Amino acid sequence: MNTTYLLLAVLPLALIGCSTTHRSSVKRDPETVLVTYHVKPSKEAEFQAVLSRAWEVYRGEHLVFAEPHVVVQDTENGGKPRFVEILTWVSRSIPEHAPESVKTIWKQEESLCEKRGEHYGIEPSEVELLVPSKK
Repeated sequence: MNTTYLLLAVLPLALIGCSTTHRSSVKRDPETVLVTYHVKPSKEAEFQAVLSRAWEVYRGEHLVFAEPHVVVQDTENGGKPRFVEILTWVSRSIPEHAPESVKTIWKQEESLCEKRGEHYGIEPSEVELLVPSKK
């Protein structure tokens, strides 16, 4: 009887100790980026839909933090559309090691953007989040 209780007590611990939880080899070093998209004229609605799908993929695959996430739209160079997005990757290595689902979305985004002068169609840059001062 004591042996049965001992086995019942030890078995769950043994199973927990032997479990192989998948641990990502990606170092958790967040990176906040500001991405400028030089969208082709008349492609704004299509681009905005792709950008929304991209965010759903990023969130669904746990690649970004929910906040901050800001998307703004304005115009440049004679009224040409430009979008700017701010987001934080959970790891700075994600853009270099993006899953195929993300690469597919990025190709769609690229097809809707254009080079403007010295600026590429899509221009990401790392930025630093500043905490507002308390007054």
